Amino acid sequence: MKKLSLIASASALAIVIGAPVFAQTEFSTGANITGVGGVEDRLDDVEEAVQDDFERSQDAARFGPADRRTGTFGSIALTYAGRSGNYENQDFSLAGRLSNNQGPFQQSVGLLLEYGEDNDGETDTKRTSVIYDGNYFFNEQLYAFVLGRAAVDGIADDDLDTLAVDDPDEFADRDGRLKRDAFLGFGPGYRVINNDTTAWRVQAGVGIRYTHTVRTVSALPDAAYVESDTSVGYIASSRFYHKFNDQFFLTNDTDYLTSDANDIAWNELGLNFKMSDALATRVSYKTEYVSDRAIRTDNTLGVSLVYGF
Repeated sequence: MKKLSLIASASALAIVIGAPVFAQTEFSTGANITGVGGVEDRLDDVEEAVQDDFERSQDAARFGPADRRTGTFGSIALTYAGRSGNYENQDFSLAGRLSNNQGPFQQSVGLLLEYGEDNDGETDTKRTSVIYDGNYFFNEQLYAFVLGRAAVDGIADDDLDTLAVDDPDEFADRDGRLKRDAFLGFGPGYRVINNDTTAWRVQAGVGIRYTHTVRTVSALPDAAYVESDTSVGYIASSRFYHKFNDQFFLTNDTDYLTSDANDIAWNELGLNFKMSDALATRVSYKTEYVSDRAIRTDNTLGVSLVYGF
């Protein structure tokens, strides 16, 4: 690896789509049996997580749709692992994304399928998730957005009567688990500032959330039930970017959601330094507020460093 640059024009996914390459499964001869391969895999995970952190901070949409790819394009990825011997289980995941950008309208649909079995051969994961993101640009400043998400947990309420007797702890843990969770939000957005050094956009709208929640309020099997709820929420977001020079830029992202269920606020301040072509650092401070928690605020300090030589 010669170097990793802070400023990346394409995501890792886009690179894979543009030039598909299948990496070797072993770091070096004998690496897997000695444990070296496992450490190498973790090295890859850390490097990818750091690079993803930098790429998210770039906010590819900050300057609007001018340079976006047009037409229809997408990707699909699949992974499967089946184990036998000391462990008898399997895991399967399928992820796909389809995007279309045409004129002032851009939209994207994502699909995620997850299935897994534990060492007893029992299904412990069966989830389906779909997301949608759409934007219509009236001009360089004003646009409209639509955000949608739907998720189904196929085993959230499975075997509750059996669990109440055979595994009371698991039965109790099912309380509050979402069998279905869907959200649709839409509204206007506006680019307050949009130039080579500073970009600031704000958006706000209304959202509707629909849930099916498992309730196991009693140890009695007959007391378990699925609660349905539909509530209206209001969302507001801000994305700010400012480049002081070619080596240093600042970002501040804010999101707020209020509904009958609770109020949620999230903010991330990021300081990004490109000290040389080979060295880059990102320092971030995240704050998450949830109104109905015992400790309402969580704070996270993050430091990411990339050095290539």
